[in-house]
Amino acid sequence: MTQGAFTSLPTRVGVAVVGIPLILWLTYEGGYFFFAFVALISALSLHEFYALQERRGSFPLKSVGLVAGFLVTAAFIYPRFHLQLFRFLEERGMRLAMFSPLQFLLVVLLLFCLIALTIELFRAKCSPSGNLGATVLGVMVISLFFGCLIGIREVFPYGFPVNKFLSTFPQDEAREAVIDRWGAYTMISLFATIWICDTAAYFVGSKFGKHKLFERVSPKKSWEGAIAGFVAAALTMVVAKEIALEYLSVGHAVTIGMLIGSFGQMGDLVESRFKRDVGVKDSSSIIPGHGGVYDRFDSLVFVSPIVYLYLDFIVLS
Repeated sequence: MTQGAFTSLPTRVGVAVVGIPLILWLTYEGGYFFFAFVALISALSLHEFYALQERRGSFPLKSVGLVAGFLVTAAFIYPRFHLQLFRFLEERGMRLAMFSPLQFLLVVLLLFCLIALTIELFRAKCSPSGNLGATVLGVMVISLFFGCLIGIREVFPYGFPVNKFLSTFPQDEAREAVIDRWGAYTMISLFATIWICDTAAYFVGSKFGKHKLFERVSPKKSWEGAIAGFVAAALTMVVAKEIALEYLSVGHAVTIGMLIGSFGQMGDLVESRFKRDVGVKDSSSIIPGHGGVYDRFDSLVFVSPIVYLYLDFIVLS
């Protein structure tokens, strides 16, 4: 979030009043609803990223990248689809050989690289290395990272270690409801923590910011704002743990908050570096008062793989 004047604040608030409840509802519903939301913001962010690369003289393979990006994001909903299709066919006495989730992701990435290399062989636009670098980087940094949001939401119904947390819970259906609720609240807490982190950094930095954080990349950001965002993120996750995330310890909640408070702001700086490279303020103007989709979700895209790995390999392992 860009620090500075408050002139666009009414527009920003108006968009938030409409957008936030919709995002929260899609997150709570989970499943294919949440997948559709993530796939949409991932595709729009990737399109904006490719537009930035075109401004600096590269010619990414946009169509190939967008298709590959969608499939990479879909790899994180694939376990749900795989199990549902398997049960559907089994009930009808049929079997179908299918990729495992990891195999599906690897096949998509390998085919994507091979197809991109082959197409670039016959193109005569600018630098092949620059074109391929922009194409592949967009899919890996945006589509793959955004897919981790689905991974976080889906790991609860499809990979949650029930015996570690709910071994004495009496009813299977009740356990499933609790676990799914934890998945929804975890994602909502992630969104809320990032929004509160950005808001604290924005207001504190705008009013009290004196020391530049990273002037070469983002001249208006300050250490005062960054520290305020970091502290706010840690406190928000502790509050979320006390209200809704019973499976988390206080230590894990603080750690996740600290990861969000640091890597979220780093994601903002990374996107600012891309924009400064081509001399633009926003990745697009699709969201009134907020700029582009990538502008709005730049912190989220950087945080999602970090939190996904921490939850899956440390908290739930």
